[in-house]
Amino acid sequence: MEAFLVSTGVVALGEMGDKTQLLAIVLAAAFRRPWPIIAGIFVATLVNHAAAGAVGGWVAHAMGPDLLRWVIGLSFLGMAGWMLIPDKLDEDDTRLSQRFGVFGTTIVAFFLAEMGDKTQIATVALAARYTDLVQVVLGTTLGMMLANVPAVFLGDRIAKRVSMRMVHGVAAAIFAVLGILTLFNVGHLF
Repeated sequence: MEAFLVSTGVVALGEMGDKTQLLAIVLAAAFRRPWPIIAGIFVATLVNHAAAGAVGGWVAHAMGPDLLRWVIGLSFLGMAGWMLIPDKLDEDDTRLSQRFGVFGTTIVAFFLAEMGDKTQIATVALAARYTDLVQVVLGTTLGMMLANVPAVFLGDRIAKRVSMRMVHGVAAAIFAVLGILTLFNVGHLF
């Protein structure tokens, strides 16, 4: 359960103000059909994070426990720093052909936007940290949905009322704590 809760919380906070959240707002404004967009976000995230989780599991298996602890701890600390850098939406992420429809366009756009993104890297690190891959992938997927579904429905209203700097600061602090706990070999957070 710890893997699920930590993965959900870290990704939900980390996704606030992220380019995929901005992409959700752009798609909602362009298509004005929230349910196919939400379904597309879910499918793209699940596939992307399952692949990232598999990589994290492989990394955990390939490295010895001491090296893995250092790699994961330093990765979490690196993510803490990265969280403090705001994302901008790449124009290429929104230039997909409408021939795929709302659902297909959302899947392709979100899958590509997540490649190498903070939440994908976080999923790799979380899957390497925790042994329960399914809980990590379900948690990171839920975290993405918690951040992006409101963006689809509320868009600009959310961005105007929530301090992205504060949200990114909290997410950075969580990643820093995870990194320090991992480096000092603290096994369980709860």
